[in-house]
Amino acid sequence: MITIKSDYELSLMKEAGKIVYDTHQKLKPYIKEGVTTEELDKIAYEYIISRGAYPSCLNYEGFPKSICTSVNEVVVHGIPGKQKLKNGDIIAIDICACYKGYHGDSAWSYAVGDISKEKQYLLTHTEKALYEGLSKIKPGVRLGVVSHAIEEYANKHKLGVVRELVGHGIGKELHEDPEVPNYGREDSGIILKEGMTIAVEPMLNLGTRKVYLLDDDWTIVTGDNKPSAHFEHTVVVTSDGYKILTGDDNYE
Repeated sequence: MITIKSDYELSLMKEAGKIVYDTHQKLKPYIKEGVTTEELDKIAYEYIISRGAYPSCLNYEGFPKSICTSVNEVVVHGIPGKQKLKNGDIIAIDICACYKGYHGDSAWSYAVGDISKEKQYLLTHTEKALYEGLSKIKPGVRLGVVSHAIEEYANKHKLGVVRELVGHGIGKELHEDPEVPNYGREDSGIILKEGMTIAVEPMLNLGTRKVYLLDDDWTIVTGDNKPSAHFEHTVVVTSDGYKILTGDDNYE
């Protein structure tokens, strides 16, 4: 079921989103050569708890850690552990926080030290694909317009669009209706209405769009082991467009 959020619910989602954004900022100085993904997870956990929230990912359907850390060819759901970041890596960090029963969700991809031109191209254009999709959001628009805009931008820049994984509605539950694909026809999907909250999250690959699941039943990697990037914001549909709830200029 797709829900329209009240002003009170949006105030809680705003705070959840702010905590997610601030956790990303907290982690940024530590994203460097030699740090382990487990160390990043611990910093994130302690910070989210200190803000009166709870990491939504922790124990979600059995996921064992507080954040997802997806390095290089890992598309999503990388499990923090003893892996040390190396110069030239890229890492997507997906952070979700629950504040007083409402969730915020944002993923961002970061360079570790000096990265190749190809990886920088991937990061730049995956982030731009996110904002290309967001720019289409307003009441009365079909969700397919958002999805199509992301796909069209990705295709223009010859990046693989992952189809097995999609964005989603968000609120009392981390994953709610509707699904938000990063591909599709403009005449598809629900009609957006003021007060809807969705997480838009392009996952684009430098090579093939195909992915596969590792034996841990969580980690999803590219089919050709080429790098992948992931950018995501939680947004609310407003009367004249949208507002980002997981950014530095979140909903007023």
